[in-house]
Amino acid sequence: MHATIQIGNSFVMAADEFPEMGATSPNTIGGTSTSLHIYTQDADKMYNQAIKAGATPIMPINDMFWGDRYGQVQDPYGHRWAIATHIKDVTPEEMQEAAKKLFSKKE
Repeated sequence: MHATIQIGNSFVMAADEFPEMGATSPNTIGGTSTSLHIYTQDADKMYNQAIKAGATPIMPINDMFWGDRYGQVQDPYGHRWAIATHIKDVTPEEMQEAAKKLFSKKE
């Protein structure tokens, strides 16, 4: 069976792994090609709550050049969750300049 979550007029269905029906977890297939992205009012609170509940930090939460406070965790089943709060509007030019600075740093 599955659980259904309604958000506005949209539905999200989630289920345990069920290989007989082709529903496998990222841990079973050795990785994932997607992440679930959640916008929330307090990304830090949700990120820390996920860690306390057993998620593994993937990307520490931080202010990002595109205007979000953003981080990623991986749940015990291998699903990646991106958690964000929009903190400021950034023009395309500002975003491009900030990205250029970030990606030009030598390690």
